[in-house]
Amino acid sequence: MKKSSLTSTILGLMLTLILLSSGLATFAIINLAYSLGDARAINASGSLRMQSYRLMFYANSGSKNALQKIEEFENTLYSDALKRSLDWKTPDELTEQYLLVIHKWKVMRSYIEEENSRLYAAALKDFVDTIDLLVLETEHYAAFKLKLLAVSQIIGLTLMLFIAFIAVRFTKRKVVAPLNQLMESANTISKGNFDVEMPKSEYIELSALSNAFQSTAKELSTLYRDLESQVKDKTLALTRSNNELTLLYDNLVMLHSGKLEISSLKTALNQLRAHEPETFLRLVIVQDNEEELVIEADGGWPLKTNIQTHFPLKFESNELGYLEANSSAEPNYQLFENFAIMLARSIVIYNAGEQRQQLALMEERGVIARELHDSLGQILSFLKIQVSLLSKGLDSACRSPQVEQQISEINEGVNTAYVQLRELLSTFRLTVKDPNLHHAIEAMLEQLKSQSDANISLDYKLPMQLLGAHQHIHVLQLTREATVNAIKHAQADHINIRCFKDSDTHVTITISDNGVGIDRVKMRDQHFGIGIMHERASRLSGIVELSGNPEGGTTVTLTFPPEQEPA
Repeated sequence: MKKSSLTSTILGLMLTLILLSSGLATFAIINLAYSLGDARAINASGSLRMQSYRLMFYANSGSKNALQKIEEFENTLYSDALKRSLDWKTPDELTEQYLLVIHKWKVMRSYIEEENSRLYAAALKDFVDTIDLLVLETEHYAAFKLKLLAVSQIIGLTLMLFIAFIAVRFTKRKVVAPLNQLMESANTISKGNFDVEMPKSEYIELSALSNAFQSTAKELSTLYRDLESQVKDKTLALTRSNNELTLLYDNLVMLHSGKLEISSLKTALNQLRAHEPETFLRLVIVQDNEEELVIEADGGWPLKTNIQTHFPLKFESNELGYLEANSSAEPNYQLFENFAIMLARSIVIYNAGEQRQQLALMEERGVIARELHDSLGQILSFLKIQVSLLSKGLDSACRSPQVEQQISEINEGVNTAYVQLRELLSTFRLTVKDPNLHHAIEAMLEQLKSQSDANISLDYKLPMQLLGAHQHIHVLQLTREATVNAIKHAQADHINIRCFKDSDTHVTITISDNGVGIDRVKMRDQHFGIGIMHERASRLSGIVELSGNPEGGTTVTLTFPPEQEPA
């Protein structure tokens, strides 16, 4: 549909009203202008009637007064007021009547000039009646012009009112209603609702305004939705970041509030899995060549391989293992990396604490060793010298088999006590430089290998963080005592040490040799320090068992629960 211009339409209506009102005013002015002489014409025609009666007295006088009156009559008859009856716009009836009056006047004038008063008097009544008809026609013509003016004004006013009504109705329907709808749409948009319907119009200006409003509303709606989406995304991101920080903080507090155990690590993994339910998690802790410690979060580890990602447990120069994630979607790298760093930091801090505890224990044992060396060691050395001097200083008369046996037993007892004291001092002087039992046992065995030709092997399969600092010391001391006994007393040339976890609740350490066998060990119980080993096992809440090997030799088996305080 071809659209028209609203301004042109309104301008057309206004021009129509202006032209109509101007036409009416012009017509009224012209009509009034032509009506100005009507009163004079009526007066002039009326005076003709009076002059006709007056001329009757001069019809037979023949005086100059008669000529003067005739001249006055003709001046009136041919005056401009009456000659207007001969114009083209004058009605034919009025023109004919005026010409008839002129014609009859010529007859009446001839009567006066002939001084025939009888004929003049006889024609006077008809002449006056003709003049009356002229007056009547003049009045009718004047009344006609007034009626025409009134009718034209009424018709013009009616047309103007009709056009004004059309203009008002047009403005209300085509202009005011669309503008009101635009205002309502603007109010709706100002309240944040951009789903508005713009008015349809066949006019170019309103259509352009509606289209501009519609386009603006759509752009605002798009921008508003984008802003809402961005705000929502930012809110979700901030909420997620806050939840992640809360998760990291809670786990950090939990891991540092007590001992770093497998259960606490699994609790941390479960909390991370609860935050990322679509991801399967497991923690693999391994250092050097130690046995891997695998801790899985609730839900296990899926057989189906999805997106697997490793996040190393690395803190500064410490490599402790990795956190493994298995997810069908892209994992939250930032969270998992921070979680892995938090776990690595917690483990390193815990290891440092364990190391400080072990160093404190070793320092305490060093102090005890120095005290024993300075006190019991010197006393035993003095007793050895005194027993030797006593044996050499006895006279032959005083010597008897019984005395010799007692001196021999005393000397042997002192020597045994001195050897045991030296072994005890050696044990007390063992050092643990880091909270790694594997490294500590290896360092201890290297020391023993340098003092013996025996072949000593180590099979260590205990995961990290399984044993506490006090357990490290007792296990290290008991292992050293059993190994030293196998070297010195069992005379073994091959010793195998195994450290492993045989169940979820117990750790087993075996020291197996190919020496003299279990019977000789039991015969020389005090030389092998079996009582001391049982005492150390009790401090670990465990037990020590000695058994014979099928191919010969002895196996010392230590079984105890990990991370359990002694009873």
